[in-house]
Amino acid sequence: MDTSELNDQKIRRKEELQHLEKIGINPFPYNFNKTHSAKEILDNFQDEQPEKFQNVCVAGRIMTFRRMGKATFCDIQDESGRIQIYFRKNELEDTYELLKYLDIGDIIGVEGFVFRTKMGEITVHAKKYEILCKSLTPIPVPKIEVDESGNKIIHDQFSDKELRYRRRYVDLIVNPDIKYVFRTRAKIISYIRNYFDARGWLEVETPILQPIYGGATARPFITHHNALDIDLYLRIADELYLKRLIVGGFEGVYEISKNFRNEGMDRMHNPEFTALEIYVAYKDYFWVMEMVEDLLNSLVVNLFGSETITYNDKQISFRKPFERKKMFDLFKEYLNENVIDKTESELVSIAKKHELEIPNNLSKAKILDEIFSEIVQPNLIQPTFVTDYPIEMSPLAKKHRSEKGLVERFELFVNGFEIANAFSELNDPRDQRERFEEQARLRAKGDEEAMIIDEDFLYALEVGMPPTGGLGIGIDRLVMLLTNQKSIRDVILFPQMRPESPQ
Repeated sequence: MDTSELNDQKIRRKEELQHLEKIGINPFPYNFNKTHSAKEILDNFQDEQPEKFQNVCVAGRIMTFRRMGKATFCDIQDESGRIQIYFRKNELEDTYELLKYLDIGDIIGVEGFVFRTKMGEITVHAKKYEILCKSLTPIPVPKIEVDESGNKIIHDQFSDKELRYRRRYVDLIVNPDIKYVFRTRAKIISYIRNYFDARGWLEVETPILQPIYGGATARPFITHHNALDIDLYLRIADELYLKRLIVGGFEGVYEISKNFRNEGMDRMHNPEFTALEIYVAYKDYFWVMEMVEDLLNSLVVNLFGSETITYNDKQISFRKPFERKKMFDLFKEYLNENVIDKTESELVSIAKKHELEIPNNLSKAKILDEIFSEIVQPNLIQPTFVTDYPIEMSPLAKKHRSEKGLVERFELFVNGFEIANAFSELNDPRDQRERFEEQARLRAKGDEEAMIIDEDFLYALEVGMPPTGGLGIGIDRLVMLLTNQKSIRDVILFPQMRPESPQ
């Protein structure tokens, strides 16, 4: 639709609105007594028992309009789907003429009875109707034509991805099938919450505004508190506060939270994202692995009726147990050499051999992470626990009980991307201080994502934290996987976007 046509339609709609108000009709009333959804009627109407639907009140947005002189048909769409409405001139008297002031996009309420048309379509025969909201700007409803071969041709389809993300409200109207993704997202979060609650673990809330950010290696967003006259940070993770609660005597706490990281945006990253973190006292990362297997297996079976899902034409099985592979064994498998004792310069040479460009002054941990992400990770299609990371990559994880230089950590990868991250949590305050100090040295060298020393957290560890297993799951990525979506923006209702340029 070009700009001039759009402007003409807006002018006409405003004139219709003014006319309705002039004759005493409020096009924005306060309520409507809706008794039935479209789906409820379509699923339950029976020709043998039409009396069950002799008096229904339905409401929704007009999506099609077909005026035929003494009769008019339209389709309205509510949250559950679409249903046809039939208006007959000799039954509606003066209100029939007001139909000419309605447009696609307007929201109406209809009172009537249900019948089946000669064409076999279940329809509401309108006895009364009222305008519930006059739409002042057109919505991009696709026009469908059928060619000589019977193929459907769709015009003006609202398919531009960026515009759909910006105007999600229009996307939900015009492409109602995407509601499945967000309903499924809600079910996934609800299932996880119920799974944890049933085991006695407590859902808690921790600060979003933090004087010291921590729990991950990432750049924060900074804001200013006027009353205290201090800078605060939007949390990048809730790990350190949840561990404080374990110190305080809770033995199982979790939070499903919004986190914020001031970093790049791509199909796997949004600066505002949803994460789950849980910490259970007296457990280690072996126990957490088994819990994650059980959680995800039962989640998939309960929501989808099978242990197998399809993602991007791949069959992915969540049958227990998941595969377990040590990180340095995977490096050896895909690089054909042992990198465990390599220096930073040697790792850069290995990366170049595999045509990877490594930025200058990266730490050993960052170089290993780059190589792993580019060379190893894409091969991890079926659920795989990658275990036993180098200590440099994991400043909050406990040293490995039998492997020098490693920590007890795993990440879960599915279809080549990370879903979960877990540790046997570091609870020795002396070791934790040394790790923080090493992070400070990296920060001094220019690593803006290195952690800051958190003295209050160290004090909490000195009070004493029991052995603890901790887990983080990226909810957005999990939803992407389970709903077969290719971008994180497809599973976030309002993803972050660059502001539109002024027209």
